[in-house]
Amino acid sequence: MTSDRRQFLAAGGAALGLAAASPVRSAEADLFPIVETAEGKLRGLASGGISVFKGVRYGADSAGANRFRPPQPVAPWSGVRDALDYGNISPQIPGSRRHAYADLILNDLQPGGMGEDCLVLNLWTPDPSRRTKRPVIVRFHGGGFYGGSSNNPGGDGEMLARFGDCVVVTVNHRLSALGYLYLGDDGDFADSGAAGIQDLVAALQWVSRNIEAFGGDPKRVLIVGQSGGGAKVSHLMGMPGAKGLFSSAGVMSGSRLTAMTREEAAQASDQLLTQLGLRRDQIRELQQVPYTTLLAAQAQVEAGDRARGEAPRSFAPVLGAAIPHHPFTPGAPVESRDVPLVVSTALDERAYREVKFDMTWEEVQQRLEKRVGKDAPALLAAYRDEDPKATPFIINARIVSDGSFRLGADIMLERRAAAGGAKTWSYLWTSPSPAFGGRYGAVHGIDVAYSMHDIRFPLAGPTADNLRLADEIASAWVALAASGDPNNPKTPAWAPYDMTDRTTLVFGATTAAVQDPRRYFREYWATRSAARSA
Repeated sequence: MTSDRRQFLAAGGAALGLAAASPVRSAEADLFPIVETAEGKLRGLASGGISVFKGVRYGADSAGANRFRPPQPVAPWSGVRDALDYGNISPQIPGSRRHAYADLILNDLQPGGMGEDCLVLNLWTPDPSRRTKRPVIVRFHGGGFYGGSSNNPGGDGEMLARFGDCVVVTVNHRLSALGYLYLGDDGDFADSGAAGIQDLVAALQWVSRNIEAFGGDPKRVLIVGQSGGGAKVSHLMGMPGAKGLFSSAGVMSGSRLTAMTREEAAQASDQLLTQLGLRRDQIRELQQVPYTTLLAAQAQVEAGDRARGEAPRSFAPVLGAAIPHHPFTPGAPVESRDVPLVVSTALDERAYREVKFDMTWEEVQQRLEKRVGKDAPALLAAYRDEDPKATPFIINARIVSDGSFRLGADIMLERRAAAGGAKTWSYLWTSPSPAFGGRYGAVHGIDVAYSMHDIRFPLAGPTADNLRLADEIASAWVALAASGDPNNPKTPAWAPYDMTDRTTLVFGATTAAVQDPRRYFREYWATRSAARSA
């Protein structure tokens, strides 16, 4: 009898314990949602109605035998893997805080540690389940092909996921020599010069396989990036391996028209290999070099170039099997002919590279004379007439921007219009940053925070007008992802770009659709570029 009573009490106690624990378990499931992907289960963290999964592997560790190879698949796992914190950023030479602009974009804040096991992505979703199919925005970080990461605070997708009721994905990948060191045309490493951009294809393949489990729609995927991120989008639009993995695209201040040729890539690679005392065919030895040694050698090469007054040779995507042709030269790529596209610039892009804030008008004219010769006086007068309140520093930055960032974007827009196919839209960001009393103007990167609907950052700031701008541009990106058309109730009617009207949405004090804004300057720099190319 005593034994039976003990068993009864034990069973009852266990039942009571389970009953007591069930509310806790339910709360735990809500706070730490678990999603089953094609590779295994992931545990994320929910906050404020948004679930985030960080440091999710979309490719295997790229160190050792995988270095310089295309991204390798992730081995499936059993059990539940935590996705609660950022993964590695690609090895890179850290950003410097010597210039104020670097602080404004929080360039020194790249959490997660540094290492070659960096093929990871971060994901934000309003509902980590298959109940809905929300539009998906995949954002590639800036920093050219040499630096940065999606772990930077500016890459946080929570506010955009909440505002746009969409799934946001950001991606880390290999950079610089680890992503783009050219090792020749033969053998298993013939496409090493495109490894970093192939990482992005692998990330998009992960999205295609898994995004539905996180509440996303694999058929409505926007890829977008600013600066180097825009250059990455430019390349993906011309890569056969990326075809069909995204439904719309956005290139912000990063229109890239050409890839590196093998000859250009060989020069950069040979410099680095000479510094290391190795040859291209010594693959095994190259794979065993610590990444710290590789970065140090790269820094020495760049320092030597600067000491000789030369521009440092960079590493970037190289033509080959993965990138069979230039992205937008001689025309728009056929691979993405049916993909809607938005192309943009900011009015004063180049201000981020300049540091002489007390520049005089005489100095602006001297610089301009070196660029355009006898045209300088009349051209400078036109710039000053356009914006009489602008400082010499801003006008100089605007001039350089028109002859570089804007020229590239205009060429991309024209080549897309000439090719036909899906629609293309253009926007120009003119609203200046309030930082340092507005001295940077509408600087490079100004529209990133607004696009993420996150205006707490130094280039923006929490004001009513900035919130309006964030509502407008974030709504445009969400609409593009959802429908293939950026038009939405928050912005004026926005016609596609064509060679007749060249309609451009100008974000500013009053956002408006304008036909061929700043036409005089567009035509001047286009004519000058054509004359140099002839």
